[in-house]
Amino acid sequence: MTIERIFISTDVGGKQGEQEQIEIVAGCGVVGDRNFGLSKWPGQNLTLIEAEEIESFLNEHNLPHDLTISRRNLITRGVRLNDLVGKEFQLGGVVFKGIELCEPCGSLGERLSSLTGSELSPKLVIQRFMGRGGLRVDALTSGIIKLGATIEEAGFGR
Repeated sequence: MTIERIFISTDVGGKQGEQEQIEIVAGCGVVGDRNFGLSKWPGQNLTLIEAEEIESFLNEHNLPHDLTISRRNLITRGVRLNDLVGKEFQLGGVVFKGIELCEPCGSLGERLSSLTGSELSPKLVIQRFMGRGGLRVDALTSGIIKLGATIEEAGFGR
């Protein structure tokens, strides 16, 4: 139950940059990310996705191993993110609340469809990632998250 990769993007649709660590500000998200401080809806500031779900998609379509395709901030391994909806959990000492599933959007469908050629339409890509697209969270405390940070439900280990 760890953080395997960390990404931020400074611009909407811009290239994602891989990070060794990120700074989280409670209620604002990831310092330097395109969604920092935005509050149009809960869970807008930070997204997570399971490495296993991305890898499954890539393997199904014989695509290169590229975990950036989802455009999520944190790539996890060994945790079922859907189980964290509505729950508080710690990630490297920072407390988050799982807000809702991060369902795929049209731009994700178009981007992943283009990777598969004509094999999958954007609509089929979106259907494939429904319920598997990750988790939107709100930061309840501030701190630093580093690669390898562990995930545990709040209250565990106290």
